[in-house]
Formats: sequence, C-alpha cells, structure tokens
Amino acid sequence: MKTFCILSAFALIGTCATTRYTTKINNLKNSIQLVDSTQVIRYANTITSEELKEHLYTFSSDEFEGREVGEKGQKLAANFIRSYYKSEHIKSPPGVSDYYQIIPKSFFSHDINASENVLAFIEGTEKPEEVIILSAHLDHLGVSDSGQVNNGADDDGSGTVALMEMAQAFKQAKKDGHGPKRSILFLHLTAEEIGKRGSAYYTQHPVFPLENTVTNLNIDMIGRVDDLHQDNKDYIYLIGADRLSKELHYISEKVNNSYFKINLDYRYNAIDEKNHYYSRSDHYNFARQNIPVIFYFNGEHDDYHEVTDTPDKIDYSLLERRTKLIFATAWQLANQEHRVVIDEINDLLK
Repeated sequence: MKTFCILSAFALIGTCATTRYTTKINNLKNSIQLVDSTQVIRYANTITSEELKEHLYTFSSDEFEGREVGEKGQKLAANFIRSYYKSEHIKSPPGVSDYYQIIPKSFFSHDINASENVLAFIEGTEKPEEVIILSAHLDHLGVSDSGQVNNGADDDGSGTVALMEMAQAFKQAKKDGHGPKRSILFLHLTAEEIGKRGSAYYTQHPVFPLENTVTNLNIDMIGRVDDLHQDNKDYIYLIGADRLSKELHYISEKVNNSYFKINLDYRYNAIDEKNHYYSRSDHYNFARQNIPVIFYFNGEHDDYHEVTDTPDKIDYSLLERRTKLIFATAWQLANQEHRVVIDEINDLLK
C-alpha cells in the first residue's frame, strides 16, 4: 500500500507538470508575433534564382580547384566572397582585418596550410551588441586522385551563395531605413570538410562574445532534392531547432506557415538518428556553447562528395525559396522585441 501511494503521488506530480508544460508551450506558440510582414517579403523577393545561379556557377567552377582547405583554390574562393562584400558595401566586422579571420597552421592536426574564415557584418540599429550568425562553409574536397575537380556546387556552394544573397537583401533593407534591430554576422567558414575546424576556431576565438550570440542559422546543402522527396520537391530538412530553444522552433514554423508553406521535414532531428547529422556540420560547435541553432539541409544524393556535384544539377527555383525562408526567419529573430529564449533544464517543473 505504501508503495502504491508513493507511485500515485509521483504520477499526480507528473500529470500536473505535464499539464503546466502543455499550457506553457501553447502560450509560447500563441505569443509569437511576426514583425514587419510587408517589409520581410519585399526584401526576400530581392533574392533571385538568377543571381544565385550566377554566383554559384563562378563559386563552383574549376577555377577554384575544389576549394581544398589551405590550398590555392580555397584562397581564391575566400577572395571571391570578400570581393563580393566589398562590392556590395557590406562591412568587415570590427576587429577583423579585411574580412578574414586567419586560422593558423598550428590549429590543424594534419599537414594543412593556414586558412581563413570570411566574415561580413551588418550592424543592428537598436540592439547592435546582440548578434545573429548566418553561416555556411566555403571549403570542399579539392581535386580527386584522377585529376578531376570536386566542384561542390551543392556542398556547400549552395549555402555560400545563399548567404551572399541574404546579405545583399539585409543591406538593401538597411539602406532603405529598415535595418535589422540586432546585428547580423555572415560567417563563411573554412575547414568544415576536415572536422568543422573553422567553426571550432570561431567559437574558441569569437569576434563577438558568445553570450551575445542569439542564434546560429547554418546552411549546408540546400540546392538539390534527395531520393525521399522526388515526388514532393518543396521541402527542407530542419535539424536542431528545438534542441535548445522551443521558441526558436515555433518561430521557424510560424514564419514558414505564414509566408512559404515549405514542407519542413524533421526526420533527421531525432535524438537517436543514425546519420548523426546534428553533429556533422558547423552549427554543432555553436550548439555546444548553448547557442540555439537551426541546420538547413536537403539530404544526401548520388553526387554527395563526388566530382559530379556540379552547378548544372542545382534546382535554382528551389534554392531561391529555401533561401527566402532562411532570410525571413533571420529577419524575425533580428527584429522581434526580445532575443530568442533558451530553454531551462527544469522546464517541465516550472
């Protein structure tokens, strides 16, 4: 009888906690208010498939020799990105020398030359000390043993050009008097292909204090369609959005449901997911620092890490829609009144 009473008491506490939790979640969902709905669509529409295609054909061309970390092609790719930001009059962050965060040779575990992350920055108008980081990796696999270039159009040329187009859109908004309230850092990371070393270096040597980093939206392959979605191409995998902040997850959902209605596929967000995608791209180094993240990903395809990952195989209209979704999500996070809230460990008992 005593055991039964104890179990009943715990069951009652659990039921009450679950009810409070459900109520709290429902209140959180209902409290999210989108900001500047007209403006966000206006500037999202400056992101075009034509410009994405033009950038990507250059970035994933043979000229950049597969963008292997520390090698000539990767240096050319970094300079291409830097030159773009200069031409768009988007500034280098304070304390960063000419857009480059240099990563010394000593940071790498193998015989790899020094490399660099490329950073561009739009300062917030009201809360400039709070920073949204949009990231994608610029490196790839270099040249194959048979002498063929690994162009890496999807991996991660698609994410790279998405960042470039979003930066241009935010810059135009600021020029028109609609700049983001929070600052935005466009972070092109090196050395992802050799173990996320560029993002590891950034989180160990942050340009802005990590405690002021609101969230990281990371893009790694958003230009293709995997085998699971051949009959429904209007999708994107989201990974990590609810791991540290339920609010981030619900903001992401509300932005999508209000503007785009893309199929947000969460199958790879499962805790026991066998591919371990949550820990395989650069967002993971931010999540390890308790910074809420979303990883945007189209899934693997037959050309993943093959020399056949070329720009002619990208679905540019789909790349445009996915980039607009990420832009609109970043717009909301940068402009809503409060910074996105990190969940408390004891959320269930509150």
